[in-house]
Amino acid sequence: MAKGRKITGGKYKTLRKKKKHSLLGIERKVKLGETKQKIIRGLGGNKKITLLSANSANVLNPKTKKTQKTKITNVLETPSNRFLARQNILVKSAIIETELGKAKITNRPSQDGMVQAKLLNIGKNNVK
Repeated sequence: MAKGRKITGGKYKTLRKKKKHSLLGIERKVKLGETKQKIIRGLGGNKKITLLSANSANVLNPKTKKTQKTKITNVLETPSNRFLARQNILVKSAIIETELGKAKITNRPSQDGMVQAKLLNIGKNNVK
């Protein structure tokens, strides 16, 4: 049967109209570049900082348990979508190249306003 139709041919009617709180927001893709942020008004007048582009990340070294701010040089791999890595878009679980070595993004940069990453233990050169 056609979409939105019952087996008898009658139409399904929506129970209510779409409410403002249930609508999706604008999808923001964080690009690799000079750091730019934007403040967005949320529900109840709350403010949310979104990231539009970034060139640095707070990288945690799991061996020393210390965090260091480093420069992002490249996006190597994105497990969710390989085309995002080609466009240098920063998303959660993307593997990035930093000055300290390879790191994995652990937060959602478009929602947090910064990039948090964890250093991957691939070689001996990551210990600094």
